[in-house]
Amino acid sequence: MAKTKLTKEKLLEMLHTMVRIREFENEAIELAKQNLTRAAVHTYNGEEAIATGVCAHLTDQDYITSTHRGHGHCVAKGADLKKMFAELMARESGYCKGKGGSMHIADLAIGMLGANGIVGGGIPIATGAALGIDLQHGDNIAVCFFGDGASNEGSFHESLNLASVWKLPVVFICENNKYGISTHISKSMNVTHVSDRAKGYGIKGMTIDGNDLIEVYNTFAEVAEYVRAGNGPVLLEMDTYRLSGHYYGDNENYRTKEEVAQWKKKDPIVRVREVLKSEYAMTDEQLDQIRKEEHERVMKASEEAKLEPEPGATDLTEDLYDPDFETIEWVPFQPVS
Repeated sequence: MAKTKLTKEKLLEMLHTMVRIREFENEAIELAKQNLTRAAVHTYNGEEAIATGVCAHLTDQDYITSTHRGHGHCVAKGADLKKMFAELMARESGYCKGKGGSMHIADLAIGMLGANGIVGGGIPIATGAALGIDLQHGDNIAVCFFGDGASNEGSFHESLNLASVWKLPVVFICENNKYGISTHISKSMNVTHVSDRAKGYGIKGMTIDGNDLIEVYNTFAEVAEYVRAGNGPVLLEMDTYRLSGHYYGDNENYRTKEEVAQWKKKDPIVRVREVLKSEYAMTDEQLDQIRKEEHERVMKASEEAKLEPEPGATDLTEDLYDPDFETIEWVPFQPVS
């Protein structure tokens, strides 16, 4: 664990967030077991330190884009748990009125531009958001979360190139959990680190321990300051591992139980607990109370969401067009003579 520069209060605040994410994901799995979810559920278990340490530095005016494994990013950015559960269960009170599901939660009010079921789909969106910030001379930033598999997509390379050329205020965060679905990174790329690819675009790139909350928090503080100062984008690779399968129901036959067991020893929540015990003399009983509080909070949101109605047949034709579409004054096309 990196040397802490954080107060006990800040560490506890972030531990709450990490445990909240873990509890949310555990409940999402239970809902999937009961067939209450309406789409595939990809959980963030084991990667909580990344979203937590990064979003701790962001405001509602800073943007993030996410992936199919996006619940943790939403929770860390401050999303409403009940609305999230309602979306997973296809209820009309969900973030996308039950039409988006687990992989497409968005909340523009908090700067969450959306999770995305398309691999690498959020990367150009974050780049576009950063371009908007730049054109408006804002001091906020865009942060793009994506997996190691997405770093092999054209959207990754095109976005990094444009962001570099235009010196856009965007941080590209690769959550390298070693597998693109079931394909190990050793079979999909011929570089040691995803961050090595930053050299080809003339931008800063670095790899850190994504399971070390303190290292994530401290490193991103420096990166955010650098990007906000107008120095252009940064590619930040977070070394991590998903403790659950790719999705609920994954048979996980592509990795060994021994490998998973080794990574469980690096569980980011356990590591933060150890810091709080060794450096701040907190007890297991005190730390267990945090889990109890967050478990109750999550379960309350889940139970309330279950009571919400599903969308009706009349909702099928809603949200297809901009409500102001018919009031727009269209100018006929004039060909150049």
